[in-house]
Amino acid sequence: MKNFFVKSHGLGNDYITMNSQDISFEMNVENIKTICDVHYGIGSDGILLLVDSDKADFGLRILNPDGSEAEKSGNGLRIFSKYLYDYGFAKSKSFSIDTLGGVVYAEVIETENEKARMIKVDMGKAIFESVKVPVNSILPECLDEELQLDGISYLINCVSVGNPHCIVLKDELSIEEIMQYGSQIENHPIFPNRINVQFAKVLSPNEVEILIWERGAGYTLASGSSSSAVAAMMVRKGLTERNVTMKMPGGELKLQIADNWEIQMTGEVREIASGYLSSELLADLK
Repeated sequence: MKNFFVKSHGLGNDYITMNSQDISFEMNVENIKTICDVHYGIGSDGILLLVDSDKADFGLRILNPDGSEAEKSGNGLRIFSKYLYDYGFAKSKSFSIDTLGGVVYAEVIETENEKARMIKVDMGKAIFESVKVPVNSILPECLDEELQLDGISYLINCVSVGNPHCIVLKDELSIEEIMQYGSQIENHPIFPNRINVQFAKVLSPNEVEILIWERGAGYTLASGSSSSAVAAMMVRKGLTERNVTMKMPGGELKLQIADNWEIQMTGEVREIASGYLSSELLADLK
């Protein structure tokens, strides 16, 4: 099983999963970039690395395609959970996972469709305090605060769900607009750790549509942590009920926001391929 990988996607957000004990190379920035490159590697929105943990049943490192490391990823957690269950690491359908953003709990829900599994993940608690997001705001909570960019300004709303998110409410959504301004928002000096960006449109008390610019990855078809953050913020602002369907270009996720701001997320995961890194690719890794 040396250098064995599994590639899966959650609503079009794709990750490569590997076991840290079975790789023969260093998982450094350059190697992460090469493996995630669609031309020179396998191609992926990131790498999920199984590691040991003394806090939970399993440990997870979430590596972005630019080589940086994410605290938490909803789609990544669901993909990782399917991998743990399908490949025999998890002996039950419920287990805990240790991430940089905290310990989360996952449940595998088997369906009649053998090509997919529904995964429920406890995403932890939404945190709105500016200093804990973090965002350098003059307000205790960054709600409807103006952010000046080159030639445009937005009213931003910030929340952490184990990783930081900046939400902009829109009457209409435009992929071209988030592609143009996503990076500027992500890297704005007001965000000391950079930030994930969502443009959001409320469709009904139980439905929200979003576009996503993911920190370290760019425009993304779907994101579980982004969906969680937006759902929590919509409830915080009184714009939706606590059960929300999040609609994204890649598909839909179901979110539940508890009274104490704990978040549960349910969505589908599909495996794309599995195999081994070739000797020629390994020779290109540093």
